[in-house]
Amino acid sequence: MSLKTSNCARGKTMIGRKSLLAVAICTMISIGLGSYLPGHDGVDVSFVAEAEAAGGVVESRTGVAPDRYVYYPGTEALGRREIRVTACGSGMPAARHGQAATCFLVEFGNGEKILFDIGTGSMDNIAAYMIPWEFLDKVFLTHLHTDHMGDLDSLWAGGWTAGRPGGLKIWGPSGLHPELGTKAAIEGFLKFVAWDKETRSFAISPIPGELEVVEFDYRVVNQKIYDKNGVIIRTIPAIHTGDGPVSYIAEFAGMKVVIGGDTAPNKWFIEYAVDADLVIHEAFMAPGDFVTWYNQPPQLAWRACCAFHTSGQAFGKIMSTIKPVHAVAYHFLNEEATRYNLYEAIRETYGGTLSMATDNMVWNITRDGVKERMAVITDDAWPVAGPTRQGPPQQEGRRAVFSDFSNSGYWLPAFQAQDKALDEYMEKYNLQDQDWRPGLYNRIRNAEKK
Repeated sequence: MSLKTSNCARGKTMIGRKSLLAVAICTMISIGLGSYLPGHDGVDVSFVAEAEAAGGVVESRTGVAPDRYVYYPGTEALGRREIRVTACGSGMPAARHGQAATCFLVEFGNGEKILFDIGTGSMDNIAAYMIPWEFLDKVFLTHLHTDHMGDLDSLWAGGWTAGRPGGLKIWGPSGLHPELGTKAAIEGFLKFVAWDKETRSFAISPIPGELEVVEFDYRVVNQKIYDKNGVIIRTIPAIHTGDGPVSYIAEFAGMKVVIGGDTAPNKWFIEYAVDADLVIHEAFMAPGDFVTWYNQPPQLAWRACCAFHTSGQAFGKIMSTIKPVHAVAYHFLNEEATRYNLYEAIRETYGGTLSMATDNMVWNITRDGVKERMAVITDDAWPVAGPTRQGPPQQEGRRAVFSDFSNSGYWLPAFQAQDKALDEYMEKYNLQDQDWRPGLYNRIRNAEKK
């Protein structure tokens, strides 16, 4: 079977639309691997030879390139019957500048935006998509390893300080024991950030700091846990390093996206991930690469790769069985030293359309097919305002967060030096009824007298 689309990370993979970038990458791989890779099941993987100029034909000296082979966040409206998936994290637990830990942002044509996992480092990417924090208030956790939930604090506090008007809602699985479930994890998180939460609640507003948890039974197969405005999300059990993990199945407008999380090959995935437009599943690097590059001892590397995660060959076997329109391999360090070994391993058992995921890779899904691109992001993105403004502080009735000790430590002359500038600011934004200075100055003077 010959492929009609590009198979390579960073390329464009929609039938009939091939960019020079995708072909160039495929050419580099073909030089190293041969013009095709024979599969175990007699599957031959051929590479695409024809291509259009990158960006299409520009008809005017003052015109634009009509065919965007990259994605500029915030510049493209999503169709009513379209899904956009962005890899905000695709790597490993060990921190890396180029790849954050697991996170996938799924945007639906009805306006829903949902984060599936929010692993360590992923908020750097999410912030660069310039989506109003108000819209990023739903998180679905596949399991409770930190490389899948480690940046929850950044989403929680970052959005709070950058104008998010409401709190967050978190869905996640139960555990084999009550203390190992999502509810217990968030209760522990709130103890960890107790000082943070109380002081921000007093100084800003308590509402954006609220966390609502929906914990569901990880053992229930194909259970519907979300149904709103045409978006349905179901869960199936996953098998990882212990009971609790799940995979998610999102359905919208007749399309289906499966997000595997971390899982070894399992029967539920084979049964319920069929007929999907996009399937995201982990594919771990070869054990030898973990020993050579990741500093794992050999006894751990082959278990990590192939016992409680999924190897390249196993990933390929799964995809050959469920036959998605487009498969995505993630959860590996995507670089020159590792990607080709993993790619070869996958191609031993799978000849279908494939993305080797890296951070900020984007897939647009319609009934016509799947288009893969890379997002072009800025390192210095500012928060984008949404339609709802954050409310003022609600300090009345809350216990004080300052003692006379701290109040006596303020140096009043410096505060008074800024009064003129703040008077002008207050007039500009009509904040006369929210002037905080008289109360602070009285606390300082009263504390000085004691």
